[in-house]
Amino acid sequence: MRRVTTYLPAGTSDETIAGSVTLAHDERHLRRKLLHLEDGDMVMLDLKQPVLLAHGDLLLLDDGNAIEVRAAEEKLFEVIPRDRLHLVELAWHLGNRHLPAQIEEERILILRDHVIRDMLTGLGATVTEVTERFQPMRGAYHSHGGGHSNHNHDHA
Repeated sequence: MRRVTTYLPAGTSDETIAGSVTLAHDERHLRRKLLHLEDGDMVMLDLKQPVLLAHGDLLLLDDGNAIEVRAAEEKLFEVIPRDRLHLVELAWHLGNRHLPAQIEEERILILRDHVIRDMLTGLGATVTEVTERFQPMRGAYHSHGGGHSNHNHDHA
């Protein structure tokens, strides 16, 4: 079985892509796991430290090829604020509840939770259902191994 012992952040390499794996946001914090590729093949991920993988990252195989990580589309709420100050207020309320959130310039994406939707609409936000890739910001206490940067700005 082929093994992965190294990864590269998206856009940092032009390795030959030999396959891909699609994972939801909560499946992309990994160190060691058997990955089922899109073509039905399997590879063993065996990294020294846990990493938080993002859409487009590459997993380097021991045969010299790479596997591309794809973020799965997930059922989310798109939260639209009235203005930038309102966005900060909404982000504060979500962070206060320790919810995974993808914070962008003009919107926030969160997993669907109808109680939270009601809170956000009560605070004046416009909340709609969307299905998109989800790359929430890392929490302050998450181990991220190797200094992997947040890729939120790549998924607008």
